[in-house]
Amino acid sequence: MGKALFLLALVSLTVALENPEDWQAWKKEHNKQYNDVTEELNRLTIWQENKAFVDAHNAAADKHGFTLEVNKFSDLTNVEFTKTHNGYQMSDFPSSARMFSPNPRFQLPSSVDWREKGYVTEVKDQSQCGGCWAFSATGSLEGQHFNKTGKLVSLSEQNLIDCSSNWTNNGCKGGNVYKAFQYIKDNGGIDTEKSYPYEGKDEICRYSKNNIGANCTGYVTLRKEDENALAVACASIGPISVSIDASKHSFQSYSSGVYYEPMCNPDVRDHAVLVVGYGTENGQDYWLVKNSWGNDWGEEGYIKMARNKENNCGIASAAIYPTV
Repeated sequence: MGKALFLLALVSLTVALENPEDWQAWKKEHNKQYNDVTEELNRLTIWQENKAFVDAHNAAADKHGFTLEVNKFSDLTNVEFTKTHNGYQMSDFPSSARMFSPNPRFQLPSSVDWREKGYVTEVKDQSQCGGCWAFSATGSLEGQHFNKTGKLVSLSEQNLIDCSSNWTNNGCKGGNVYKAFQYIKDNGGIDTEKSYPYEGKDEICRYSKNNIGANCTGYVTLRKEDENALAVACASIGPISVSIDASKHSFQSYSSGVYYEPMCNPDVRDHAVLVVGYGTENGQDYWLVKNSWGNDWGEEGYIKMARNKENNCGIASAAIYPTV
């Protein structure tokens, strides 16, 4: 960059800052560094737009039922963000898949939280890799493995990202939960997180049968768009893998409360997550959802998503869990 252009960019950056201390504090909090002044100016502009969106939403938070925040993703446009942090590839379940059959006599509890029963590992972070499908799959299998053995074992998402391409998953470019379960079944197991740690990028397959953390014998699907079936399965089985439309700006910046997004499209789902419970908050029914964007997003890595609101964001459109 020429000296004149550099000085112009520097002046533009200074002028753009209404409250420079806010920008500097945010960069420090999230350890953000940029290559040059031009890049920083671009990111600042995006950050300011995101902040304005958050502020406008929160000014009417009582109407929305949930709040947003300026977070570690606030220097990314929504398009940039969804390209790098989602990654679910929609695919119909096989016609031969076993279907969950709810017991009509099952007494549905008013609330469920499998974290309290030891079924759920810590919140993980997929980073800038479209591997959400792998995190949803391991989360559900971790729960079922715990149910069978009484041992909570963190399982390797990197194993799935690196090794399940023959099952038509595409690593950090995206994949599907049921294909992950099929790989684990056909492969005879999945390695532990400890033995095969997450790297957030596509690598060569290094699976070792000496490091198996769990196995699965198949999977069970739930009737499409049936939130009652999802509630029964969650309450009686454990954490359930689901896919959602997480493409909206509001999801990127979620902070707390019961998330309801009328602009969600249940037929275009781009993110896989894990339902670990449900309940009611301030009169609003919600699904308790474990995400894979780190524990510094949302409610310590979780989001409460609207329940019994016409399958908002498609949360009950492709629910599935593994058998062990």
